[in-house]
Amino acid sequence: MKILKKEEFLEDLEFYFEEFIKGRIFIYPTDTIYGIGCDATIEEAVQKIRNIKKRDEKPFSVIVPNKEWIIKNCFINENSEKWIDKLPGAYTLIIELRNWEAVTNKINFGSDNLGIRIPANWFSEVVKKYGKPFATTSVNIAGEPYIKQLSDLNENIKENVDYFIDCGYLTGTPSTIVKLINGREEIVRRV
Repeated sequence: MKILKKEEFLEDLEFYFEEFIKGRIFIYPTDTIYGIGCDATIEEAVQKIRNIKKRDEKPFSVIVPNKEWIIKNCFINENSEKWIDKLPGAYTLIIELRNWEAVTNKINFGSDNLGIRIPANWFSEVVKKYGKPFATTSVNIAGEPYIKQLSDLNENIKENVDYFIDCGYLTGTPSTIVKLINGREEIVRRV
């Protein structure tokens, strides 16, 4: 695992976009906690994250490039529009997917629903420039606490990740999850 500072990563962004395309696994900061992810369209890379986390049954969310991506690839209604307007922010919106080819089915097991994020932090701008969705989930083995800094990182995860973008200690908590399916609005997790 290579440890990078934000500035190093941004200085050589085209190189790291090539690494995204190759399915490399990254740990990166969000507006809440550190996330682990990869290009959400690459089946093998998403499966590798599942193996690292020892998490087979729960879907992952994605950081999307922009709100237009959501409108193009998901079914939108009045309720979901209201929440999409709050992005970027510390929300994960579970919305019905219209275009099943927008992400690999390893993200959501081919479900009709997809967890969508646009964090209010600089990494969202990276995903916007990349132009494709990026898998996002907490950095931990399933059932263990999420990490707030590099020194919290589990050895098994460390051995299986390609890059860690170190932005020091993060003080956030996981995002609020809002399920917006069938015209209904349900707060699944509020932090």
